Amino acid sequence: MSGIPDFKDLVFRDTSFANLMNKRIYNVLLIATKYDAFMLEDDGRVDEQIFNEYTSLSLRYPPRFTQVTTEAEALAELKDRNFELIICMPNMDNRDIFAAAKEIKIHYPNIPIVVLTPFSKEVSKRMAQEDLSAIDYVFSWLGNSELLLAIIKLIEDKMNAPDDTASVGVQIIMLVEDSVRFYSSALPHLYKFVLEQSQMFAKEALNGHQRTLRMRGRPKIKLARTYEEAVRIFNQYQDNILGIISDMSFMHDGVKDPYAGYKFGQYVRKTGQIIPFVLESSEANNYVYAKELGASFIDKNSKSYPQDLRKKIMARFGFGDFVILNPQTKEEIMRITDLKDLQKKVFQIPDDSLVYHLSRNHFSRFFYSRAMFPPAEVLKHVDVSDYKDMDEARKLIFDLIVQYRRMKNTGVVAVYQKDRFDEYSNFARIGDGSLGGKGRGLAFIGAMVKRYPKLGNENLNVTIPKTVVICTDIFDEFMETNELYPVALGDVDDDTILKYFLRASLPSRLIEDLMAFFEVVKSPVAVRSSSLLEDSHYQPFAGIYSTYMVPRIEDKYEMLRTVSDAVKAVYASVFYRDSKAYMTATSNLIDQEKMAIVLQEVVGNCYNDHFYPTLSGVARSLNFYPIGNEKAEDGIANIALGLGKYIVDGGMTLRFSPRHPHNILQMSTMDFALRETQTRFYALDLKNLAENFSVDDAFNLLKLNLKDADADGALKYIVSTYDPYDQIIRDGYYPGGRKIISFVNILQHDVFPLAENLDKILHIGQDEMGRPIEIEFAVNIHPDDSSKATFYLLQVRPIVDNKEIMDEDLTVVENEDTILSSSSVLGHGIVNDVQDVIYVKTGAFNSSNNQLIAYDIEKMNRRFTEQEKSYVLVGPGRWGSSDSWLGIPVKWPHISNARVIVECGLENYRIDPSQGTHFFQNLTSFGVGYFTVNPFKGDGWFDEAYLNAQPAVEETEYLRHVHFDKPVVIKMDGKKSLGVVMKPE
Repeated sequence: MSGIPDFKDLVFRDTSFANLMNKRIYNVLLIATKYDAFMLEDDGRVDEQIFNEYTSLSLRYPPRFTQVTTEAEALAELKDRNFELIICMPNMDNRDIFAAAKEIKIHYPNIPIVVLTPFSKEVSKRMAQEDLSAIDYVFSWLGNSELLLAIIKLIEDKMNAPDDTASVGVQIIMLVEDSVRFYSSALPHLYKFVLEQSQMFAKEALNGHQRTLRMRGRPKIKLARTYEEAVRIFNQYQDNILGIISDMSFMHDGVKDPYAGYKFGQYVRKTGQIIPFVLESSEANNYVYAKELGASFIDKNSKSYPQDLRKKIMARFGFGDFVILNPQTKEEIMRITDLKDLQKKVFQIPDDSLVYHLSRNHFSRFFYSRAMFPPAEVLKHVDVSDYKDMDEARKLIFDLIVQYRRMKNTGVVAVYQKDRFDEYSNFARIGDGSLGGKGRGLAFIGAMVKRYPKLGNENLNVTIPKTVVICTDIFDEFMETNELYPVALGDVDDDTILKYFLRASLPSRLIEDLMAFFEVVKSPVAVRSSSLLEDSHYQPFAGIYSTYMVPRIEDKYEMLRTVSDAVKAVYASVFYRDSKAYMTATSNLIDQEKMAIVLQEVVGNCYNDHFYPTLSGVARSLNFYPIGNEKAEDGIANIALGLGKYIVDGGMTLRFSPRHPHNILQMSTMDFALRETQTRFYALDLKNLAENFSVDDAFNLLKLNLKDADADGALKYIVSTYDPYDQIIRDGYYPGGRKIISFVNILQHDVFPLAENLDKILHIGQDEMGRPIEIEFAVNIHPDDSSKATFYLLQVRPIVDNKEIMDEDLTVVENEDTILSSSSVLGHGIVNDVQDVIYVKTGAFNSSNNQLIAYDIEKMNRRFTEQEKSYVLVGPGRWGSSDSWLGIPVKWPHISNARVIVECGLENYRIDPSQGTHFFQNLTSFGVGYFTVNPFKGDGWFDEAYLNAQPAVEETEYLRHVHFDKPVVIKMDGKKSLGVVMKPE
């Protein structure tokens, strides 16, 4: 078992193809006579050829050729500009044909120089006598422009090979050949083949950008011309060699050795590496040496040499189809075309064939040749003897493919192709327009989850639901082909707009794509709006448009109708009254708004006719209402059973800080636990098949009681039980007794690390976004294994409520300018529409009157409710205390219009502050500020004398109500828990 990796520890890192092929040839200096240069340029259309090859590789800068005729011109050009390659076409009439090259090499020793010359007996003779030390390569030029391409790529491969093999394991194909004529014809064939193959494999990439990057991982080609050079290259790259093509006779120790290829083959075999070897020779009887080496043999004199070479490389180096053979008869059993095909067929490969192919590293070569480095590396290092049986080998290959495909699909916006979208696909787009706000947010989260593979752990997997985004260009097409703008922008009611939109038809290509999507997604589908303006950095458009949920229907055509109607209904919601009003309020133009649609699997489990997740939640990386030892930057989460709509609608949720999961205010007393925890939840009604779509997007959601969830068996791991006989709350689920949604097993007993994970995600997300964020999420406990769960990130957006942009330093505000100042404040932002203060007169205060004071406040509050105005409320002791000796026993409806509530301690009435715990849910939902001041001990400031000097609108025995003509500006800094109420200017 030694070499087999443990999948728990195996995290595939994506190959960073962008870092490959970093050194390139941009400028080529061509030294040739005008005639030669013309033949090269026009006859072979060099620029055009190279341009085409470069664009197919998506490289923006094909090399530019600069042509000069003399050595002096060449040196002048080299002085002025950078050149990465010099090509010399010597004039054979000159006495010293290489003089120019030698001279240039003295001045520029690092620029490779290549000589192109038409070959004849005469030229060969001259070459044999020349000193070629200044020349890097000599090529035979017969007007074949593909040779130029091969030269440029050969030099680039030489420049990049050391880095690229070391960083990701890019493979090397070695060509050992000393005949100039021969390698001048073999290299273009070889390059053409490798580039064509890598272009084919790159099609497996998920989008255009990935496709072009993937081609950079193609195998590199290295040319050796002597035995010593071959051994040096082999030793340097022996762990990364895909295959070797070698001539039989070439230079060895300075003399021509007719058996050099055979000797080199023996040298390679002695290392014990399993490397495909192709031996070439112009003497057919050398075949026996190839056989001895276990190598393929090619006759160089064969008329079909290029085709023979192609076939051998295809078969031996892992390119083309992977042909599974019967080891005894060498007959083909099956053929594997691509990764998906291998995944499907791996369990059908017979044992003996599997042993045969594994022992020869054919599987790892299959991956290497396709630039799939992570699985190739793993398989290469597992010896056949490591497997206990072939089933283990099959499972390893299958698991590697699954993990590789998952890793590839994560964090990538793939182009949706209906034949490719399957259970490993994660995020795809239909259309070329924008993804919209929600779509962009989801794509961003996907990429983030990929960058931080350690976000989850084995008990809690972090992911995003399967998602397909219908881009904004489909919206444009839908609106225009159905001529909907006149109705949409007209002054008609929402139902009429919806009716028109439902009658219209979606583009037909979308219909086929949706059908393929239903094949893969086995749960209900959420159809969400993703408009251009939604979740945009500076405008909170959340919750303005519709989100529909569609149950899974077995009849695919019925499912298609329902989802299509939902898409149209979301499109229609752009033009509803509320949306238009909101647009006007935020100074946006409705015709700038375009809608993308996010189709997403709904997270949850099916319980009879209901569908809902174990919990949904919203979390923020900043908490403006920290209590106890929490800090603002610790973040805050609200979680609830069932669908997230319950939280968005302001339902009663469980609130906790991810860094303090044991600190839950709602569970701190029995009274709180019974009164302030969730009693209802939302579920999707699987029986409602949406015959008629309604403007209300919640028409097929049910609001259920906890008893329903209990009957579904969904409460087991998330509740505590109230025991009425012993009057205590027990952690966990017990029969009888009222169930309290406390999520105790998850938060206190760490069944899976929800709090820790939320903390990581919030802080990583905040760093990545560069600003505080809010996330929406859902968690589903595995129905068969309660210790395992999946955490789905549904949305991320920056926190940008205008009232929360607060960058003033409140420590420098002077007390004289304020009515109130406190260093113990909950809440955040600036409020500048309050003109009233109601305060309890401290002079004659007596706590025995607290109940009467509560009645007075209730009456005053009623008037504010009628006028829809707000006020600042100041009084001693704990607001809302049920014990009237400790504070004024108001209920929330009695003070609901207060924008800031102040607990003001008195010298003779010192009560521990409550910090708003009695109304905590309401404070946080309505963004009400809560100040604590104790002026008698220098903690905070309350200028009651200033208020007493103002005329009262109303005064009772215990209370005074003061109204100002100008607003009293309230400033709260939730990060530092400072706050002031300014005197009007």
